[in-house]
Amino acid sequence: MSTTRILVTGGAGFVGSHYVRTLLGPNGPPDVTVTVLDRLTRAGDLAGLADVRRADRFAFVRGDICDADLVDRLAADHDQVVHFAAESRAGGSVASPDDFVRTNVLGTQALLAAALRHRLRRFVHISSDEVYGSIRAGSWAETDPVRPNSPCSAAKAGSDLIALSYHRTHGLDVRVTRCSHTYGPYQHPEKVVPLFITRLLQGRPLPLYGDGAQVRDRIHVEDHVRAIELVRVAGRPGEVYNIGAGHELSNRELTGLLLRECGADWDRVTFVADHQGHDRRCSVDFTKIRAQLGYAPHKELARGLAETVDWYRTHRSWWEPLLRRAGSGERMLTRS
Repeated sequence: MSTTRILVTGGAGFVGSHYVRTLLGPNGPPDVTVTVLDRLTRAGDLAGLADVRRADRFAFVRGDICDADLVDRLAADHDQVVHFAAESRAGGSVASPDDFVRTNVLGTQALLAAALRHRLRRFVHISSDEVYGSIRAGSWAETDPVRPNSPCSAAKAGSDLIALSYHRTHGLDVRVTRCSHTYGPYQHPEKVVPLFITRLLQGRPLPLYGDGAQVRDRIHVEDHVRAIELVRVAGRPGEVYNIGAGHELSNRELTGLLLRECGADWDRVTFVADHQGHDRRCSVDFTKIRAQLGYAPHKELARGLAETVDWYRTHRSWWEPLLRRAGSGERMLTRS
């Protein structure tokens, strides 16, 4: 049996580490090795890889995807890339867009150039539903144009287009996924679900943006990584695959579910000014991945949120130091 050597960028981040643990776990494919390349900045944490760090099929490299020499050396020793590494704090990109363009656009370009140079067999590019922008009704299909509203989303959309151009121009096997808003264990508490959970567990107020009517489809990280693996194994070159769960709700409704799960009342909620570039409603049509690859979400929202609250309740030693380093969360920039 031949071995597939996979380079996972951003593999110490939230979704990336879940993906690596899935690949190397008891139900993962036995014929893969994984190298994680991660800069270990704000959202990168080796704790999410603790279960696999001693595995024979795992290696870790601390580094930057914008380091073309490092990326070239790694590409030479691998067969496929699954590319998670990205700056993803939409609110932060409004004031400081430079890092988002550098990492999301130039870093992706460095990876693609190396993949082409060394004739890698596959390049799976992980993107977001936010590249489509807001939609008043219905859901964005893969054939709809990207209309990003924040510098973060624009940089991500740019990386999508560059990746797809390498397929059209050079024939590189590029596959793009665009997923709904993901939640679950090991998510940095700058994001709305873990931020609200950790604040509730600390007895602190919840900052709800604007009127709280922004709508998102919430997908559990286990469903997200299952879909990514389907795309890696069975997807088609040059195709975009939307990934969703069908769990659309407003941020106000999400807040109510988390309050109830934590036994708290609405007097804990403070409405704050919305940030610039905040999409009003994000929704993707994931008919394509269901029809072509047999994907279906497994985790029901109420159960997924309950399990996530329980995880943060029992893993305070992981997230409390993160809040302390961020100034007790007062300066955190959240994205819905």
